[in-house]
Amino acid sequence: MKYKLLEVVVLDRDLPDHGLRKDDLGTVVELYAPDQVEVEFVNAAGHTEALVTLGTDAIRPVSHHDLIAVRHVRRTA
Repeated sequence: MKYKLLEVVVLDRDLPDHGLRKDDLGTVVELYAPDQVEVEFVNAAGHTEALVTLGTDAIRPVSHHDLIAVRHVRRTA
């Protein structure tokens, strides 16, 4: 699937090394050919939690059936 810059997407799998979970929301901030994108994940205060290059098979578009939720993130560093 093709994505656009600044498109909001949903993570389709857990990425524990980045502190991310399936269904976290992110924003496409860079497009790489042919099927990779860079996605920024921010916390509710607007601070970047992770910036990750992903294959397009690791994300999906937001749907009208998605509900936005908040979860607490614990940093170990």
